Amino acid sequence: MNLDYRMKMTQEQRMVLTQNMQQSIKLLQMSLHDLREYIDNEYSENPILEVNEESYDDTQVNSEMQMEERYDYKKIVEELYSDNYCDKSEKSYFRDEDETSPLNFIEKKKSLKEYLYEQLVEIDCDPYTISISKYIIESLDSRGYLELSIEEFSKELGIPNEDIEKALKVVQSLEPYGIGSRNIQECLFIQSLKLNILDDIIEKMISNHLENIAENKYDLIGKDLNISPREAQRYGDLIKSLEPKPSRGFFTGEEVNYIIPDAEIKNIDGEFFIMMNESVLPKLVINKMYKQVLENDKDSETNTYVKEKINKALFLIKSIEQRKNTLYKVLECVLERQNEFFKNGKQYIKPLTLKEIADKIKVHESTVSRAIKDKYVLTSYGTIKIKDLFATGISSNNQEDMSTIKIKNLLKKIVEQENKEKPLSDQAISNMLTESNMKISRRTVAKYREELGIKSSSMRKRL
Repeated sequence: MNLDYRMKMTQEQRMVLTQNMQQSIKLLQMSLHDLREYIDNEYSENPILEVNEESYDDTQVNSEMQMEERYDYKKIVEELYSDNYCDKSEKSYFRDEDETSPLNFIEKKKSLKEYLYEQLVEIDCDPYTISISKYIIESLDSRGYLELSIEEFSKELGIPNEDIEKALKVVQSLEPYGIGSRNIQECLFIQSLKLNILDDIIEKMISNHLENIAENKYDLIGKDLNISPREAQRYGDLIKSLEPKPSRGFFTGEEVNYIIPDAEIKNIDGEFFIMMNESVLPKLVINKMYKQVLENDKDSETNTYVKEKINKALFLIKSIEQRKNTLYKVLECVLERQNEFFKNGKQYIKPLTLKEIADKIKVHESTVSRAIKDKYVLTSYGTIKIKDLFATGISSNNQEDMSTIKIKNLLKKIVEQENKEKPLSDQAISNMLTESNMKISRRTVAKYREELGIKSSSMRKRL
């Protein structure tokens, strides 16, 4: 037997997602409200950080209360209970230590990402795959779905498809079942498999008959699958018991307590200007005292600790600035494209995609998606979600782009004016839109109708 023990060198490209990179992604997609809470938390934990009071506008947020007194709250309570603060007769006005506060029963809604991260800790997998899994978790939408394809992730991160597929399998193995799915079919497949109910019939029904299940067309399903309508209904009930939105019950960031716009687009003498809302956030700087500690004590453990905290503080300050700059560039492009909207109202909104903006500012499409997530802008028409300024275009016969919003408005008008005894089918509406020079399919009509909350023709019928 001849054994070959020769050493071979292979070149492999890998990207390790550091904690800093993950923090930068988080900050980019945070709303202004969440970002302010995050900065408050970092300020309380990192002694290196200091607030530049001169540049912080306390008309918006009382900086003295927000950035100093709030972190001494525990100390204040301790002083209230201490013998130095009041005598024993005064203490009777305060709650007994053994008495339970009703505030203890207020449950904080668990974040979906927190829940997934907790499970990742227990996964027996290499750190490289885990780091990609974390990146995938950060990219999930509010439903718990993954909108980006494997190829898009590969291009964005510069790593092989196989590595991303392996990490995605890790994410899809987590609870709630169906998390990380690319579409509703994959979501239902994963849940059926995990719940041990997946067989050939359920697989075919999920693949080909979801629309028929929704409309209770079990005669048609039974005929296609060679089973009785009653049996088809039984399978349909099983599929309906699955969860099409895996994130349900978890906090996903979509629920905003109150809105703070990131910017204002203001009309001054007929010209529009973007004004970033910086007054809400404290201006963070590095405490000079700790810089002196580094210079005076270069080899101790204290030096290592201070250096680590300074690096963390610097990266936070840089990430906040980068978040602002990215959003400003996106808004510049949006303002240029949607100028007519800002002048005349939403009926003048034009088709706009994430890819157009990404190509213009030379970033990946996912970066634009994260930059506008949960972000609002103040306009002369009120505070609006930046995402609403991205309207999908549809081609008409004369090759001009037609905004989705215009089509939806016309669809709504057609339904309002129809004969309620004989409501129009999706195909009839599609034909009417085609006559109005808006060529869209029956399936697209059904999609827009559902988005508008309009029921199907059979459910709209009135005697």
